[in-house]
Amino acid sequence: MCLIAFALDAHPRHRLVLAGNRDEFYHRPADAAQWWHDRPTVLGGRDRQALGTWLGMTRDGRVAALTNVREGTPRARTGPSRGDLPRSFLDGAATPMDHARMLTDNPDAPLADYAGFNLLMIDLFADMPRACCLSNRDAAPRPLESGVYGLSNHLMDTPWPKVERLKQAVRESCRADVSDDALEQKLFEALTDRAVADDALLPRTGVPLERERLLAPAFVSSADYGTRASTVLMADRNGQVRFIERTWDGADATARDYRERRFGFRISGR
Repeated sequence: MCLIAFALDAHPRHRLVLAGNRDEFYHRPADAAQWWHDRPTVLGGRDRQALGTWLGMTRDGRVAALTNVREGTPRARTGPSRGDLPRSFLDGAATPMDHARMLTDNPDAPLADYAGFNLLMIDLFADMPRACCLSNRDAAPRPLESGVYGLSNHLMDTPWPKVERLKQAVRESCRADVSDDALEQKLFEALTDRAVADDALLPRTGVPLERERLLAPAFVSSADYGTRASTVLMADRNGQVRFIERTWDGADATARDYRERRFGFRISGR
């Protein structure tokens, strides 16, 4: 993922409301969201090149998502795949904080070997804190209490304009008088926002200003790179899940030219 905002225990009906975009090169092959044939309890998209994921959820209420950290000088692709990190949490049973500590202390796969990442881990039925964010560009795992959070290609809640806009859309949707259908519509509208902030408000991540402008909208589009998938996830307090993914084929697609996959299920085993 390259942009995520979510409400954790901050909605009157839902334990989790999450909206996110995955931006990637169009030539990199990936599968749209589905139940994985080799891990039937995992739902999510999948990178065909490394077999990892950017966002996934299990039938028993574990959620993991990954964003890259944007840095001016890309590292050579010699380390392990970052997509393995969400998969490791989805395959596990430890709490988010315990899993973060296991990853931090693993001598066989030091976090420094990975390119920059943020790993969001949530267990919807764990005790508080039921979520945390682990980054190999931060000092320690960050536990997450109830609230609304945003994450892009820097540390959690770094106030980039598109992060703040998506967080505000999530906040505005977290009202009892907003139906789930309306909530879904509002979040997808926010995810397809193409607004570019003024240059003075753009982050400085070491890439040229022209590139910062290209990456500034929630919905990114260029000749070879852009938003490939948008996801809205809602998990209510009774364990009912609504998971919707919209995908785009490439640079010629408009925000309306998507393919949609919808999943509904009840969290089991709790």
